[in-house]
Amino acid sequence: MKKFIRLSVLVSIITMATACKNRNETTVPETTPVTEQTEAITTSANTLEIESTDQMQYSTNELKAGVGTIKLTLQHTGTMDKAVMGHNLIILKPGTDIAAFTQKAALAKATDYIPESEKGNIIAHTRLLGGGESDTIEFSISEPGTYDFLCSFPGHAALMKGKLVVE
Repeated sequence: MKKFIRLSVLVSIITMATACKNRNETTVPETTPVTEQTEAITTSANTLEIESTDQMQYSTNELKAGVGTIKLTLQHTGTMDKAVMGHNLIILKPGTDIAAFTQKAALAKATDYIPESEKGNIIAHTRLLGGGESDTIEFSISEPGTYDFLCSFPGHAALMKGKLVVE
């Protein structure tokens, strides 16, 4: 637990230092604007696209697809390197303990925050992306239901999470 806290503090410090470095380029409003969640871009029934940003957000917190093969593209629209602001998208099996999963993921840097011990709880996942990168995955879901998805980069799952609804 102490390692997790130390790692979270280190990631926060690096993120703040990177943000401060660019302070001359942009100004930050005194209040944080409310960002509007937009629908994911759907190009066909089971082809989904979702974006992630340097502000630790997905473009939507709900994806919808039909039973069967699903093609999903994650586009990291930010500019930061994956070591500082990496994003992935992991779809979890129902019943997965998300808190336990994210704790194990935070310690799995060598495998891009995909914990080996939790592979049995993962339906599919993208690779860890830096700014400007994208990844497309294809997977099958045979049962209708609601499936959690999240970013496993340390500290990101608190904001970067959502539901995949399969009908």
